Amino acid sequence: MSKIKKNDTVQAIKGKDRGKKGKVLKVIGESRIIVEGINLVKKSMRKKQQDQQGGIVSIEAPLAIANVILLCKNCNKPTRIGIKVAKDGSKARVCKQCKGTL
Repeated sequence: MSKIKKNDTVQAIKGKDRGKKGKVLKVIGESRIIVEGINLVKKSMRKKQQDQQGGIVSIEAPLAIANVILLCKNCNKPTRIGIKVAKDGSKARVCKQCKGTL
């Protein structure tokens, strides 16, 4: 079970965007994610159609999951995540700060 999922809110803890918050747009494998507004890089784009404009655009580049920390929805604090297994075998992510489920 992956600890960070799509649409989670995370905060960068390392790198040039340290302290910025954003929503997870995509999880790539086990170790990389794309976060909205974090790790922006400039990329040259060719115009594909007559009405579309080419030039230099900013896009989000993947970054390591180890460089972000999840923000709890209940307490709005950066927190580590635990996994709680219920009696029926289902798993749930748990906030280590407030003990609430995510």
